[in-house]
Amino acid sequence: MPQESAVLIGMKPQMNYVLACLTAFHEGASEVVIKARGQSISKAVDVAEIVRRKFMPNAFVKEVSIGTDEILLSEGGGTKRISSIMIRLCKK
Repeated sequence: MPQESAVLIGMKPQMNYVLACLTAFHEGASEVVIKARGQSISKAVDVAEIVRRKFMPNAFVKEVSIGTDEILLSEGGGTKRISSIMIRLCKK
């Protein structure tokens, strides 16, 4: 039985990620971690709020962490900085 699941936010519609969070909770996860980078950050916040307000009123945001990830560029060999967010949802 998983204690924590991670949902990585990308280019799919936000309801796909909402369903992934709900599935993880119903399969026994006590926490779901939603992670996103760059332009997907706003979608991650939307997913967390939809899960919390519409589908699981007993879920709450335990932790929100923001940061910057450095990505190695293949063409120039340099690095690029991208903002990131991690939202930890828990059941009451």
